[in-house]
Amino acid sequence: MPWAFAAPGLILFLLTTGYPLVRSLQISFYKWSVLPTQASTFIGLDNYVRALADPQFWTSVVNAGVYLLMSIPATVALGLFFAVLLQKKMPGRTLFRVLFYIPVVTSWVVVSLLFKFLFTTDNGAVNWFITDFLSLSDHAVPWLEQRWTGLIAISLLGIWKNVGWCLVVFLASLGGVGEELYEAAALDGANAWHKFVHVTLPGIRGTLLFVLVLQVIGAFNVFPSVLLMTNGGPAGSTEVPLTYMYKQAFSFLDFGYGSAMSFILAIFIFVVSFAQFKFFGEKKEALR
Repeated sequence: MPWAFAAPGLILFLLTTGYPLVRSLQISFYKWSVLPTQASTFIGLDNYVRALADPQFWTSVVNAGVYLLMSIPATVALGLFFAVLLQKKMPGRTLFRVLFYIPVVTSWVVVSLLFKFLFTTDNGAVNWFITDFLSLSDHAVPWLEQRWTGLIAISLLGIWKNVGWCLVVFLASLGGVGEELYEAAALDGANAWHKFVHVTLPGIRGTLLFVLVLQVIGAFNVFPSVLLMTNGGPAGSTEVPLTYMYKQAFSFLDFGYGSAMSFILAIFIFVVSFAQFKFFGEKKEALR
């Protein structure tokens, strides 16, 4: 009976996710031809070897790592900070929760184009604010025309877009931390910071791990913001793995190479996620 109830979902999963995944793995071992009249050539691990020796692929991985370091700590910290504030009873609390969540449900395409306009070198709102309003510089910053400034702009979009999601998850977790623990800490003379460190953080450790793992996975899968804001330029300097794979597969029709890179990235993400679980798991056991 349980399998009968699970069967529709499992069948849908196998058709929409399982089969494409296996098919993509098969394609990664071929010099794949998109024309039905031409046979695809089996080349074994050549696509994987090529990816590991491709400097542009590693540049894209480094850029994803930089995006991760620029965006995730700020996203998680701000989400937790605002969650702690909005957990308390205050006027307009529900309104603030809704406002923080609006960026999460807003289309990536829309907000990416909006941020591209904001960071445009000529007539961009950010450059106007820096040069004309604050007079911090006498020339416009080419935000989207350089590698590091481009990654900063993309990271700011990532922070703005994801803070609300982290806030909602943390709010749900904070509701499960017993009020009696805070009361006991107060009786022992703990101030607000001590309560946060010794009561709040241990109480939401599992949720914090969950948020960090998903944010790391999301950072290595960043795609629409890079594609629409910089298109990986200039000269591929802001390329990230997904934009590089996309161009290899759909611009150069090298589907085998694109598939191979996707599985290399999947293995890398799995290792990073496993390390996070291992690290936080050991910390949790140490606390016990």
